[in-house]
Amino acid sequence: METLYQYAWLIAVLPLAGAMLVGLGLISLNRFTNRLRQLTAAAIVSLLGTSMVLSFALLWSQIQGHETYTRTLEWAAAGNFHLSMGYTIDHLTALMLVIVTTVAFLVMIYTDGYMAHDSGYVRFYTYLSLFSSSMLGLVISPNLVQVYIFWELVGMCSYLLIGFWYDRKAAADACQKAFVVNRVGDFGLLLGMLGLFWATGSFDFEVMGEHLKAFVEGGYLSTTLAVLFGVLVFMGPVAKSAQFPLHVWLPDAMEGPTPISALIHAATMVAAGVFLIARMYPVFEGIPSVMNVIAWTGAFTAFLGATIAITQNDIKKGLAYSTMSQLGYMVMAMGVGAYGAGLFHLMTHAYFKAMLFLCSGSVIHGMEEVVGHDPVLAQDMRLMGGLRKFMPITAITFLIGTLAICGIPPFAGFWSKDEILGSAFAANPALWGVGFLTAGITAFYMFRMYFTTFEGKFRGQEKDIQQQLLREAGTLKPQMAFGPGAMDTRELKAMADEDSHGHHHHSDRPHESPLSMTLPLMLLAIPSMLVGLVGTPFNNYFEAFIHAPGEVAEVVSEAEAFDWAEFITMAGSSVGIALIGITIASLMYLLRRIDPGAIARRFPALYQLSLNKWYFDDIYHKWFVVGSRRLARAIMEVDYRVVDGAVNLTGLATLLSGEGLKYFETGRAQFYALIIFAAVLGLVVVFGVT
Repeated sequence: METLYQYAWLIAVLPLAGAMLVGLGLISLNRFTNRLRQLTAAAIVSLLGTSMVLSFALLWSQIQGHETYTRTLEWAAAGNFHLSMGYTIDHLTALMLVIVTTVAFLVMIYTDGYMAHDSGYVRFYTYLSLFSSSMLGLVISPNLVQVYIFWELVGMCSYLLIGFWYDRKAAADACQKAFVVNRVGDFGLLLGMLGLFWATGSFDFEVMGEHLKAFVEGGYLSTTLAVLFGVLVFMGPVAKSAQFPLHVWLPDAMEGPTPISALIHAATMVAAGVFLIARMYPVFEGIPSVMNVIAWTGAFTAFLGATIAITQNDIKKGLAYSTMSQLGYMVMAMGVGAYGAGLFHLMTHAYFKAMLFLCSGSVIHGMEEVVGHDPVLAQDMRLMGGLRKFMPITAITFLIGTLAICGIPPFAGFWSKDEILGSAFAANPALWGVGFLTAGITAFYMFRMYFTTFEGKFRGQEKDIQQQLLREAGTLKPQMAFGPGAMDTRELKAMADEDSHGHHHHSDRPHESPLSMTLPLMLLAIPSMLVGLVGTPFNNYFEAFIHAPGEVAEVVSEAEAFDWAEFITMAGSSVGIALIGITIASLMYLLRRIDPGAIARRFPALYQLSLNKWYFDDIYHKWFVVGSRRLARAIMEVDYRVVDGAVNLTGLATLLSGEGLKYFETGRAQFYALIIFAAVLGLVVVFGVT
């Protein structure tokens, strides 16, 4: 068993090796490497599969009681300063390794079908492998410096993947937005890291927590500074996990291919933020003010994301705001001290949200056969409807994911969300109230998505809706005028070639996705239904395995102290509010008894507030984007008039002095002697007078 731990570093290195080898092939032998599409994909998937097997082995070993294993080597030293790098395997690491590798493995299998006709197929697999490696490296990091290094690598990979279709302006803008917003959070994280090192003299999580608590209690460090350092570190997770106010990048990240949307939202980038809060828990739990900031930030983000999701028509953006809301639940749980509940919801959410995103990709894949490859049309739920008849596997798995995220028993989301709400109620009933209301809104918008997409009449062939959507998006093109001279003959030939290869084939109705896409959906449906059973409140094996640092959990004692009346009250209320949301969604979008348009017209301010995402994008554009441009223009004016003016004045003075002095360069000794005599005479007169 020790051999397994000694070679645990291979879990992160194997995907990195695959990305490096294929990447070098793309750089040096691009055409040859691109011809080996299936072979390169199989190699990358196999390497990640090996990492997944090792991760499961480590998890099983940790469940059996193996102690924490840490292996480090000295990376840098200067005087008394020593910085080590390596890896650590504990309960949290083992769990996160399994989550990341399983979701990434299934996403990679799914990618083969989804990206089959994309010219960047091999490049996309390379990015996926590098992304997975970066997240795995982050998970096994033993100290905050190494976390920060892989944290930035994860950010770089997200930039590459969100902007994968960089020739589309929307994708290019989205990856830049994600990069800039995350740099804001990462700058705060860096300042917090340096502040904590200054205060505690260590980057080790446990040591930082112990020293910080002792120094604050002993009066060596002010509470204000400790709170400041904690909030600065929390800025990193705020950006990565799309928490208010740095949440605006996440919906735009949907411009990337759907497989990466699933990976970002379920198991890598956004999960990194919650993971860092868990790692920094020894520091945060000793500062109550920081814990309150974390809890209320998560609660408001959960409510904010849910209220925006109720009016979204793009299926991927609706799920994006859902992710933002669910991450708010996890962050709130961490803030109220429910360490295990937050990580439990991270695990359950990873599986059912990955499935939901992959289902949306399957829907888009099917819709493209009907409406073409325009994302405005292929992703808009107003053009869908009735897809359950054409895509039964996708519909069933999407329904399972919807029931799980709504917290309907016995699906996975019920157990984790109920535990968070129970912990929030015990800590602060106001936080519970926000989470409780958000649970009802979540059920409403998720079933709105399900009914609009899979039930009712198929609307994909309705040209008037297509024209309306294109007009709203500002991409409406004039109708094609066929006839002599209407289209260049080369364009006609190109279209015929595309049709012959099936790239732009249109059909009257969508069809189910291939097995490479539906198999991951069916596999993810299993944990979406069953994984929550490991964390039932009456036999909470998850809590016993994953507990806060310094705490020991006992399943037997907790089971004996379990209060059925309290559980039924809390669980019943959360299920009840979810059923209310489902009922309202059914009346609006399934039975058509309530007209949502009439409600929108009756409350236009609230409708516009949700539709325009609480105007955060507009506010940020006005204050930061436009403001930055104005500041840049002002700086340019200063540079032009002051800095350049000073340089130009110096040059002019040099030019004029040179031009004047050249007339004194005559070459005659008598003239030079006269100048010297006049200078000496002038000095004598000056000093004689004084």
